[in-house]
Amino acid sequence: MLQMNSSSAARLALTLFVATFAGLARTAADTTWQIFQHEHVLGTSLELKFAARDTAHAAAAEAAALGEIDRLAKILSSYDATSEFSRWQATHGVAVSVSADLFAVLALFDAWRERTHGALDASAEVAGRLWKSSAQAGRTPTELELDAAVAAVRQTHWRLDPVARTAIHLSDAPLVLNSFTKSFIIERAAEVAIAAGQLESAVVNIGGDLVIRGRAVDAVALVNPEAEAENDAPLQHLSLRDRAVATSGGYRRGVEIGGRWYSHLVDPRTGRPVDHVLSATVVSPRATDAGALATALCVVTPEEGLALVATIADAECLLVLHDGRLLATAGWNSLQNTAAPATPNWVHAAAAKSSGAAGAIPLPAWDPNYELLVSFEIAAVGSGRGKKPFVAIWIEDKDGFPLRTLALWYHGARWLPDLRAWNHADHLRSMAEGTQVVESVASATRGPGKYSVRWDGKDGGGQAVKPGTYTVAIEVAREHGSHQVMRQEVAFTGQPQHFDLPANLEVNSAVLDYRRKTAAH
Repeated sequence: MLQMNSSSAARLALTLFVATFAGLARTAADTTWQIFQHEHVLGTSLELKFAARDTAHAAAAEAAALGEIDRLAKILSSYDATSEFSRWQATHGVAVSVSADLFAVLALFDAWRERTHGALDASAEVAGRLWKSSAQAGRTPTELELDAAVAAVRQTHWRLDPVARTAIHLSDAPLVLNSFTKSFIIERAAEVAIAAGQLESAVVNIGGDLVIRGRAVDAVALVNPEAEAENDAPLQHLSLRDRAVATSGGYRRGVEIGGRWYSHLVDPRTGRPVDHVLSATVVSPRATDAGALATALCVVTPEEGLALVATIADAECLLVLHDGRLLATAGWNSLQNTAAPATPNWVHAAAAKSSGAAGAIPLPAWDPNYELLVSFEIAAVGSGRGKKPFVAIWIEDKDGFPLRTLALWYHGARWLPDLRAWNHADHLRSMAEGTQVVESVASATRGPGKYSVRWDGKDGGGQAVKPGTYTVAIEVAREHGSHQVMRQEVAFTGQPQHFDLPANLEVNSAVLDYRRKTAAH
């Protein structure tokens, strides 16, 4: 939680969304959480959180984790033509000696295909590609096309020999090792990080799936599948130790055909997208169990899903159904952190100076039916992964006074001066001192570098501002790199406004939408 700084001046609460930090929350007498974030890792974002004795041990753990992720990606990736899996998939009908890691993942797919009666299958890619190509043609697949896809899925795709550790590729169906491969990788990355950095604890989070290993208890916020912005309140807070968390759902990825949204998740047994479950979150001792269950629970019926989870020791799940109902296993409540705030730990209140009289409520106020959504995409560094840059997003009044900070991401207090535009005022700099960020975020996989934050028209003290023109500022600074500031005046007067801001070296795109609130808000 944020440690408050007092001020003799009248104070307001300034919301800070802090997403990346190093060397902060104390976990034991001689260790602190140190956090590192990267973009474009396995097609999504990566957060590494280590309870380390010092920065040297944390850096060693980071290097080891990144090395293990790279190593396993070169073995298991379905999208890299040079990976071991891709090279094996190019063979047909011959026994190929494969690595222990590839053999383990193929064997896990066999086991879960049988356990789920075909609801989890590496060849679900057949149906996925069919729906993507049909969407590009502006139509849904025909029954004949769906029947052909299902027939391709039902083939035997490989045969394994555990004694010789060989795999024979048998079918012609495209295969993608997605369902729990990410979970397999984060488990291994956590293991090597703990060993290399002599860590007390480690949390590895790739795209919202995470594993927690070691002695420390980690706070985890579950993203609401109907939420749209990073600073929206989570669905629930969990408190976990030595567990893995995986979430699956079609609310972030899919295709639109004829004005209707179709999830990227398909039932391999029918070839059709599934949407009866908005999201499924699983907590389990083993990461691969959590990953496999999370995907399967979005395919099978809720009743079948709860029965399936019951077959895995110490596994618990929470389902958000399409109609908004929540279904959970009997032990789920024991995982919840009921003492957590109503908003995520990375949304904090802090003291700030007021530009007006304390307690004054401006009238007439902001139209409560409207909101501002700021959506942006951080530019990639080269063709590979890169550290997340420092970002600040805030609202200024006509005099340039910052009324509300919507987002603040940085790697430690010494880097705040790099956010020169946000950091220009003493009272703003004081907001970050003593900040502690410990909460991980669990969600369905997101695209790399894509974020949204919401403004509800309130200042830092929770009071609605007057209608009028305000400036939205977006500042992005990269360590030893470029510094960019984007500003846009917006008339917040109850009439929709849309702005596409020019791209720059650090931001591929930024969109401001002043609009009527969505149904979920």
